[in-house]
Amino acid sequence: MIGVGQRRARLGVRHGLARPARSVEGCAADLVGLHSSDPATVYLSARTRVAGFAPADLEGALYERRSLVRMLGMRRTLFVVPLDLAAAMDAACTKALAPGEHERLVRMLEEQGVAARGTGERWLRAVADETLEALTRRGEASARELVKDVSGLGVKLRFGEGKTWGGTMGVSTRVLFLLATEGRIVRTRPLGAWTSGQYRWAPVERWLGAPLPKLGHAEACAQLLGRYLRSFGPATTIDIRWWTGWTAALATRALDSVGAVEVPLDGGTGYVLSDDVDRVDEPERWVALLPSLDPTVMGWKERDWYLGEHASALFDRNGNAGPTVWADGRVIGAWTQTADGEIRVRLLERADTMTRTAIDAERERLRAWLGDVRIKPRFPTPLGRMLAGS
Repeated sequence: MIGVGQRRARLGVRHGLARPARSVEGCAADLVGLHSSDPATVYLSARTRVAGFAPADLEGALYERRSLVRMLGMRRTLFVVPLDLAAAMDAACTKALAPGEHERLVRMLEEQGVAARGTGERWLRAVADETLEALTRRGEASARELVKDVSGLGVKLRFGEGKTWGGTMGVSTRVLFLLATEGRIVRTRPLGAWTSGQYRWAPVERWLGAPLPKLGHAEACAQLLGRYLRSFGPATTIDIRWWTGWTAALATRALDSVGAVEVPLDGGTGYVLSDDVDRVDEPERWVALLPSLDPTVMGWKERDWYLGEHASALFDRNGNAGPTVWADGRVIGAWTQTADGEIRVRLLERADTMTRTAIDAERERLRAWLGDVRIKPRFPTPLGRMLAGS
């Protein structure tokens, strides 16, 4: 039996919240990747876990040492991952996105008259090849720069016609996304500061010095699931399928391949690695202010054991988590940054004096660390909107 208390102890220790991570690379490895859909999340997740962390530490790992790389992974989500995880994530999750993306883009090109019926495939391949050639010449470039070299990238496509969210996008957006899912290019430096979500691109071989190692699909799935269970176990089959985006059959095969064992949980059954059934020592008490989409809050689908009844306040309708306040392995509130830089906190349950004092101290540390930088979660939640407006 691994009860709620033990699950919270494992979370605190293994996610660098009760005990700091050894480095930014170690932090990314411990969490099986840092969420990067919201660019500020990567930095704020690392700040919480790595002592003395500064944005330059992550930038050095991403853009100088290149020991970390930003790439698409589970659930079509952008992650920052260590190089030794990148190949497994690519083979286990990313490459599966490419066929559907390719087919969808060809259909759009033909339906919107960019290419004649039956020629969309040829048109797309020609533009993709030109894009790779242009990137190879430049070494690193933004989409805007590539449009100057490849005229086809400047073509506009319509989406969401008749919807309030409809509009147009450049073919460059879809072509670069496709090339990334195929593992041929990667995002590099942002166009602005570390909170910017617009990136330059480079061929994988040029940026990392070599292509990603080729792994068989089954081997890659086993590696990815093994790392997930080591950091997030115990996890239910629902958790595993949601986190990876796999089918039930694929999740079952991967569980068998890593020799995972069943363990009873409060109200259900979970899986851990066979050498990970022993009790974890309870860590000292801790608090944390985690950013939106932090890997910890997004690590499981079945979240009652750490989220309680707070999901409707802390997640948007699409399942994106906002900034959360944690204490000893559970979520107890939310936070936001105001226009003047204050860190505003709202607790959703009672906390003792020691916890409140620790939260106030962490709030002040975060305010000082951010300084003049202003962040705004890309996926606002009900409580986040309330805090921002109060």
